[in-house]
Amino acid sequence: SVTVQSGTAVTVRCRVSVSHNDIPHLTHTFQLTQDDVLIHSSTTAEDSIEYEINPARAADSGNYECRVTVKDKSKASNRHKLDVTGLQTPNLDLNNLSPYENEEFVATCSAPEEKGSLIFRFYQRFRKGDPQKMKQLATTGNSTETTLTLKHIGDSFLFCDYEINLVSGTRRSNNSEEIQVIIRALNISPVMNVLPSTDVFEGDVVTVFCTVVGSPLRNIEVFLTKDRRILKQVRATALSHNFTAEEGDSGELVCKAEWGNVQKEAYRAITVRELFSKPRLTVDPSDLFEGDRFTVSCSVSIYVPEKISNETINYSYYKDKRRITDAETYTSMANPHMNGNYTCNAQVSSKFNKESPILVIKAKVLVSKPVLSVVGGTLLLGKPFQLRCHSDGGTLPITYTLHGPNRLTKQVVVSRREEEAVFTLAAIFKSADLNNFVCHAKNSPRKPPVIALGEQLLRSTIIIEPVSEPALTVYPSAGDISEGLDMTLVCSVQKGSPPINFTWYRRDETGALDSKTSNKLQGSFSIHNVQGTDGGEYYCVGTNQAQQTRQSPAVMIGVKMAGWKKGLIVVVCILFILALVLVIAFRRRLLHFKRKNTGKLSVKSASTKAERLSLTQAEVNEAANVTPGMMGKSIWSEHVSGSESDDQNSAIAAEKPEPQYTEVQTPQPDPNRPVPVKQGTDTVYSEVRNSQFSISKIPDAGASNSIIFG
Repeated sequence: SVTVQSGTAVTVRCRVSVSHNDIPHLTHTFQLTQDDVLIHSSTTAEDSIEYEINPARAADSGNYECRVTVKDKSKASNRHKLDVTGLQTPNLDLNNLSPYENEEFVATCSAPEEKGSLIFRFYQRFRKGDPQKMKQLATTGNSTETTLTLKHIGDSFLFCDYEINLVSGTRRSNNSEEIQVIIRALNISPVMNVLPSTDVFEGDVVTVFCTVVGSPLRNIEVFLTKDRRILKQVRATALSHNFTAEEGDSGELVCKAEWGNVQKEAYRAITVRELFSKPRLTVDPSDLFEGDRFTVSCSVSIYVPEKISNETINYSYYKDKRRITDAETYTSMANPHMNGNYTCNAQVSSKFNKESPILVIKAKVLVSKPVLSVVGGTLLLGKPFQLRCHSDGGTLPITYTLHGPNRLTKQVVVSRREEEAVFTLAAIFKSADLNNFVCHAKNSPRKPPVIALGEQLLRSTIIIEPVSEPALTVYPSAGDISEGLDMTLVCSVQKGSPPINFTWYRRDETGALDSKTSNKLQGSFSIHNVQGTDGGEYYCVGTNQAQQTRQSPAVMIGVKMAGWKKGLIVVVCILFILALVLVIAFRRRLLHFKRKNTGKLSVKSASTKAERLSLTQAEVNEAANVTPGMMGKSIWSEHVSGSESDDQNSAIAAEKPEPQYTEVQTPQPDPNRPVPVKQGTDTVYSEVRNSQFSISKIPDAGASNSIIFG
């Protein structure tokens, strides 16, 4: 069955059915597992096997499975669960049923028929109350043995049980039968006496008695201990121990009686009083500096003045364990050679000699003269900065106090070598302000401070003054610059630490025109062969190591036209006017010939009536199409302006007309025409008057070669 009682014989059978085509000597390999753990394996030609579990115990409970392998084929059976109920009741055995209190005895708990890993537990039960577990032990067998000790005098009951851990869970057995145990009292408790008393003075002889009274037992050992140190040990029921009380003997004495593993103890505290205390060294002054005189004194506190007095105490002084004097005090001058470990001995007769704790004397070193310096070595005027005050020598701690302008007072205490006295200060604007700083260094309350003056800062500091606002100056002056000349732009500052970098710019141009570094307060930039395009708004920028860039006001520069260009323009204008006059003259002559040919023109004498001549702009433009070379030799006018407007001509016409004369050169005679009659000379001066009107009439000169304008 799949469920059986513990102790039942169980058979596990596995059968297989294999079909084949007459394979001779076919074998089957059977593997039987319990909870996937192999418990049996066999190879046989039979088609079945049987595995017996006899008797079955709780440890045999689990899931069983059979796997058969034939050649390269393998197959597993269905799982079958076997449940074996019930556990064997354990047995308890004791080797001593009446032990003494705290005496060890052996207890054995077993379940001979059980299998697997068992956990045994031992219990004690008094006549009243619940059982108390004493021990729990795990074992791979079906029994366990242990030692037990019982403290309670009288009877009690002991029993045990066990449990087994299975895959399906934990199972617990019934309790074993209870065994009554009677605990006997062990009369080995010691008795301790201290003579003459537990409160004694150093030098007194103390006797300690430790006795075990009324015990019939043998093999008893007695121990006397203090602070876990055995003072005396005997294998008997009594001991005595004598010692002379000394400083440090105060404490608790323990008398211990031991039989087997059973121990009984007795305790007694003793107090040892000092006749005089341990001496103590002092040095005056306590704050000792090199060069100071110092005194070392040794003193004790008297506890028993009726037994001892100061007169009976002798002192000895030692330095580095070398005796230096037997006087009451020791005086010397502090210096490096006197530094060391000092002690003293206080002796009363020949019995008592006490040494003081070590006093380390190391004279301090006075602080040396401090040095003031600017952190980084460079001071930028107008910027916050830091001052460092440092002394190369001197015992720490050192107090540094900085005094400055406007009642400035700052203090830093340096207590470690890696620390420094650094003061963060507001900006100053003149290098002379450094003279107003003073640093005091002090490490002794009895000595005046050592002083560092700010004057040394001027010698050890690189002082950088920011540049002032630059000024841009133009040479020659901005109003006298003409094309073709050289122009120099000078950028200058009133103050600033060199080197100074000057940079020139023009408003309408991206990027700098030039940049120069100068060790002076000014720099220059030149533009050669100035052109009209060089005009515009210029400015410069100055900066130095203070990294404060300042810009000058802008200067407007205008470039005048070159002199030769002005002359050229005049010449061009004159030529233009001359060409205009020639064109006008040629046109008049052309009109004269046209009218003469048509008989529509009337000719007036030059002396008849003066007429004003006025040419409109339209006439000038029309005359410009005529070739000047056709008008004859040359015509010169003393009052011709091509730039005057019609309004100006009108204004002139309103005034009283003044006669104007025009020199007219006669043209070469045409050989094909009859020679006209001359009137005196070839040059005729004709009065010409300004007029806003067009030419109304051109008279025929008759025998004259002159052309008369009316």
